[in-house]
Amino acid sequence: MFRENIEHLQRDLFGLFQSMPPKLQAHAEKSEERKFYELLFCHIDEQLFSVLYSNEPSRPNKGVNTMAAALVLREKRHWKYGELFSNIQFNLLTRLALGLNDFESMPFCEATLFNFLNRLAAHYLDTGEDLFEQVFDSLTAKQLKTLGIKTDIQRTDSFMAESNICGYSRVRLLVEVLIRFHRVLSDSDKERFADYFSAYIKESSNKYVYRLNKSDLPHELQKLAELYQLAVKKFTSCYKDTVAYQMLKRVYQEHFTVAHKKVYVKPNESLTSACLQSPDDMEATFRFKNGDHRGRVVNVTETANPDNKINLITDVAVNPNNTDDGVALNQRLDRLKEKTPDLNEMHTDGAYGSRDNDDKCAELKITPIQTAVRGRQTDVRFDIEQIDDDNYIVSCPRQRQQSMPTRTRHKVCFELNECVACDHRDKCPAQIGKKHRIFYFDHDDYWRLNRINMIYSIPKERRKIRPNVEATVREFKSRTENGKLKVRGTFETRLFAFSTAIAINFGRIFRYERKTLAAQTV
Repeated sequence: MFRENIEHLQRDLFGLFQSMPPKLQAHAEKSEERKFYELLFCHIDEQLFSVLYSNEPSRPNKGVNTMAAALVLREKRHWKYGELFSNIQFNLLTRLALGLNDFESMPFCEATLFNFLNRLAAHYLDTGEDLFEQVFDSLTAKQLKTLGIKTDIQRTDSFMAESNICGYSRVRLLVEVLIRFHRVLSDSDKERFADYFSAYIKESSNKYVYRLNKSDLPHELQKLAELYQLAVKKFTSCYKDTVAYQMLKRVYQEHFTVAHKKVYVKPNESLTSACLQSPDDMEATFRFKNGDHRGRVVNVTETANPDNKINLITDVAVNPNNTDDGVALNQRLDRLKEKTPDLNEMHTDGAYGSRDNDDKCAELKITPIQTAVRGRQTDVRFDIEQIDDDNYIVSCPRQRQQSMPTRTRHKVCFELNECVACDHRDKCPAQIGKKHRIFYFDHDDYWRLNRINMIYSIPKERRKIRPNVEATVREFKSRTENGKLKVRGTFETRLFAFSTAIAINFGRIFRYERKTLAAQTV
């Protein structure tokens, strides 16, 4: 049965805070933990979590605001779960941060916290609704309003969040999945098919692969293909509902193909980035970007108006790491506009540009500003203005000419006598002809040049505000080890992302208020 936690509002005359000596009370009153309690803990909407609990009369839940705040505090302090519980039990400031006003009681035990996490994960899997995202949105909306932060200009960037899994080679992954499937077989099936699995279950997949020579790999892959084909057919009736069998079947479909009743190994280049990367994280994907990455990508958006004294993170999105940045932004623009209706200028890097995003930004009346643009670049600035579906006006530094359609694209002819006197003639992308310099382009070039030139439509002081979001990204990545998270799985990655975003926003507010107070007392 759900019950809100209001015990922290009932101050005990002989409680933790009141029992401190006056000097310690004054120190605690100014501490970051006390502000954490006031600015964050007290504003967590516990009703968001009521869906996790029964409506029937039963034993009430432990304080949800205490558990949610503890998870944020854990990410803020870079604690492991053991360190979190140790600090709750013995650190007075930690107890103040979580609204605990005595020395003795524990707000929850380890099992209670992990059960709470399991409920959150199950709710996300069943409904697609992330309650911790709602906590982040609720807190951020209050903070933006209280501090009067302008949200009309924002900036965004992403980073790779690698899952806490090892990098499997192809053969090792195939062997590991077989070993794990063998574990779920009944004793009779293990005995019946012992000859098929015996070579792979004697030792770990790592040791098995270690003993192979490079020349053995093609033959080994073919043996595995035949064993996989047999296992998928033989065990479907009894084990089709088990996770181990479903993983076995998925890997079989990803790595092998059947032709003329014979199974063949797919070539490496035909494997997609969505193939299973590890049995421990079935949703992790692969991407090569300055190295191999297995996991997810986190996209972070924050306010960026130069008039703001403080900027806060407004949105966090977690996607498979093979998701293009432009696609990730396109999926979030509607939600961003809903949360911050006055958003009218979005600063990104070149990876976010796309025709779909141009259309979406136009629909939402958002001006996209890119610091770099994908595709062909030129040192000479060209402007293209669309008149109708087949006609454009193209301007260069010295001329302005109307285009004409060709069979597959458009072209514009510039006068040679004007081009001869142009200072940019040596760098001009237009081709030199007998009578004209000819510039060819298509509609995608029109949109791309619009993106390039959009930055010139805003004041100079706003043209270099995007790079600061990279510092925000570093705040997230500082909580990982070389980009690798301490967790695995989509829900766990989302919990990390939103808890960290809440912690970062709180840290900025605390430092801003402390700086403001110090300036007032001078």
